[in-house]
Amino acid sequence: MARPTFAVPSAPAHKAIVAMAVFLTTRSITAIILAMARPKEFDRDVALRRAIPVFWKKGFARTSAEDLVAAMGIGKQSLYDTFGDKRRLFLEALRTYNSEGVAVLVKRVAGGASRIAAIEGVLVELANEQPYKRALGCMGVNSICELGDDEDVRAVSTMAAAFQETALTSLIEDAKQQGEVSDAVDARAAARFLATILSGMRVQAKVGASVEALRDVAAFAVRGLRRQT
Repeated sequence: MARPTFAVPSAPAHKAIVAMAVFLTTRSITAIILAMARPKEFDRDVALRRAIPVFWKKGFARTSAEDLVAAMGIGKQSLYDTFGDKRRLFLEALRTYNSEGVAVLVKRVAGGASRIAAIEGVLVELANEQPYKRALGCMGVNSICELGDDEDVRAVSTMAAAFQETALTSLIEDAKQQGEVSDAVDARAAARFLATILSGMRVQAKVGASVEALRDVAAFAVRGLRRQT
């Protein structure tokens, strides 16, 4: 049986084959490196919102990078590339939590036919929160308690408080126009009173105040605002 014969490529062809093999190998390696280096695509806003519950539950100091990447669904390098570091991510999460919390509050109160009835509804709902949510408290208040000496944390909290005060002042003025609140009531002072009640109820709920006690606070606050007939 005759042995098969193979054509031996000429020297130029051999060089071309070797060059092509080197090119393909280099190209493949480059593609692999680029694929590994390329950050995984993700929605930044979604990732940020997933970080909020982690900081809310554990606070800044007890939250690790591993906690964050697990919750956010991104790699550690993507976290640093996108948000800078844990502290900057925390500040952005706190800013988002505060601003959206105030916006939701204002929308609820402004959306009701009666401003005072809407405020009462917000306070009663806070008193009736489920135990797991009561245990979390308010991320804004928690952050001040943990990091009150941090200038950036104070700045974020001060901005949110000013926004809330302005919005509540406007809503109290509306209630005065509707005849629900006496004209003698100072709308800004009333807004500050409400803001303190909201924060205080969250703190009391976190440390275990009863639903009955919190409802009493809510009822007393509303009676203090409502025009007496």
